[in-house]
Amino acid sequence: MKNAIEVKESLIKQLENKDAKTDYFLSLIDDYIWYFNQEVEMQEDVKTRGRRYKAKSASGFMMMKENESLKNAVTFNKQKLAILKQLGLTIDNVVGDAIEL
Repeated sequence: MKNAIEVKESLIKQLENKDAKTDYFLSLIDDYIWYFNQEVEMQEDVKTRGRRYKAKSASGFMMMKENESLKNAVTFNKQKLAILKQLGLTIDNVVGDAIEL
Protein backbone atom coordinates (compact mmCIF):
# COMPACT_ATOMS: atom_id res chain seq x y z
CA MET A 1 0.00 0.00 0.00
CA LYS A 2 1.32 3.41 -0.90
CA ASN A 3 1.84 5.99 1.80
CA ALA A 4 0.26 9.44 1.86
CA ILE A 5 3.34 11.17 0.44
CA GLU A 6 3.45 8.85 -2.58
CA VAL A 7 -0.28 9.24 -3.16
CA LYS A 8 -0.03 13.03 -2.96
CA GLU A 9 2.89 13.11 -5.41
CA SER A 10 0.96 10.88 -7.80
CA LEU A 11 -2.13 13.10 -7.64
CA ILE A 12 -0.05 16.23 -8.22
CA LYS A 13 1.54 14.52 -11.23
CA GLN A 14 -1.96 13.88 -12.60
CA LEU A 15 -2.78 17.59 -12.24
CA GLU A 16 0.45 18.53 -13.99
CA ASN A 17 -0.37 16.16 -16.85
CA LYS A 18 -3.78 17.80 -17.20
CA ASP A 19 -2.17 21.27 -16.99
CA ALA A 20 -4.44 21.90 -14.01
CA LYS A 21 -2.01 22.45 -11.13
CA THR A 22 -3.84 25.34 -9.47
CA ASP A 23 -4.12 26.35 -5.84
CA TYR A 24 -7.74 25.18 -5.74
CA PHE A 25 -6.94 21.69 -7.02
CA LEU A 26 -3.84 21.42 -4.82
CA SER A 27 -6.09 22.25 -1.87
CA LEU A 28 -8.43 19.43 -2.92
CA ILE A 29 -5.44 17.09 -2.95
CA ASP A 30 -4.62 18.16 0.60
CA ASP A 31 -8.21 17.33 1.55
CA TYR A 32 -7.89 13.98 -0.21
CA ILE A 33 -4.74 13.18 1.80
CA TRP A 34 -6.49 14.12 5.05
CA TYR A 35 -9.30 11.66 4.24
CA PHE A 36 -6.70 9.10 3.12
CA ASN A 37 -4.97 9.28 6.51
CA GLN A 38 -8.26 9.12 8.40
CA GLU A 39 -9.34 6.05 6.46
CA VAL A 40 -6.02 4.34 7.22
CA GLU A 41 -6.54 5.02 10.94
CA MET A 42 -10.05 3.58 10.79
CA GLN A 43 -8.81 0.48 8.97
CA GLU A 44 -6.12 -0.04 11.61
CA ASP A 45 -8.72 0.25 14.38
CA VAL A 46 -10.90 -2.37 12.70
CA LYS A 47 -7.86 -4.65 12.35
CA THR A 48 -7.06 -4.16 16.04
CA ARG A 49 -10.53 -4.28 17.62
CA GLY A 50 -12.50 -6.04 14.90
CA ARG A 51 -15.89 -5.23 13.42
CA ARG A 52 -17.46 -5.66 16.83
CA TYR A 53 -15.91 -5.34 20.26
CA LYS A 54 -16.88 -5.79 23.88
CA ALA A 55 -17.95 -2.66 25.73
CA LYS A 56 -19.76 -1.83 28.93
CA SER A 57 -23.32 -0.56 28.48
CA ALA A 58 -24.73 2.43 30.37
CA SER A 59 -26.32 -0.02 32.81
CA GLY A 60 -22.96 -1.69 33.45
CA PHE A 61 -23.41 -4.90 31.45
CA MET A 62 -20.89 -6.16 28.92
CA MET A 63 -22.18 -6.13 25.37
CA MET A 64 -20.94 -6.38 21.82
CA LYS A 65 -20.78 -3.03 20.09
CA GLU A 66 -20.37 -2.19 16.40
CA ASN A 67 -17.03 -0.59 15.65
CA GLU A 68 -17.80 2.93 14.39
CA SER A 69 -14.46 2.94 12.59
CA LEU A 70 -15.95 0.64 9.95
CA LYS A 71 -18.68 3.15 9.11
CA ASN A 72 -16.22 6.04 9.26
CA ALA A 73 -13.80 4.30 6.86
CA VAL A 74 -16.59 3.98 4.30
CA THR A 75 -17.48 7.67 4.74
CA PHE A 76 -13.87 8.77 4.29
CA ASN A 77 -13.53 6.58 1.20
CA LYS A 78 -16.65 8.16 -0.34
CA GLN A 79 -15.16 11.62 0.24
CA LYS A 80 -11.93 10.55 -1.45
CA LEU A 81 -13.89 9.32 -4.47
CA ALA A 82 -15.84 12.60 -4.61
CA ILE A 83 -12.57 14.54 -4.64
CA LEU A 84 -11.17 12.40 -7.46
CA LYS A 85 -14.35 13.09 -9.41
CA GLN A 86 -13.98 16.83 -8.78
CA LEU A 87 -10.38 16.62 -10.02
CA GLY A 88 -11.60 14.78 -13.12
CA LEU A 89 -9.38 11.77 -12.46
CA THR A 90 -10.66 8.45 -13.75
CA ILE A 91 -8.99 5.30 -15.03
CA ASP A 92 -9.67 6.61 -18.54
CA ASN A 93 -7.37 9.62 -18.20
CA VAL A 94 -4.73 8.80 -15.59
CA VAL A 95 -1.07 8.69 -16.55
CA GLY A 96 0.78 5.82 -14.86
CA ASP A 97 3.46 6.42 -12.26
CA ALA A 98 7.02 5.95 -13.42
CA ILE A 99 8.65 2.82 -12.06
CA GLU A 100 12.00 3.55 -10.42
CA LEU A 101 14.69 0.89 -10.72
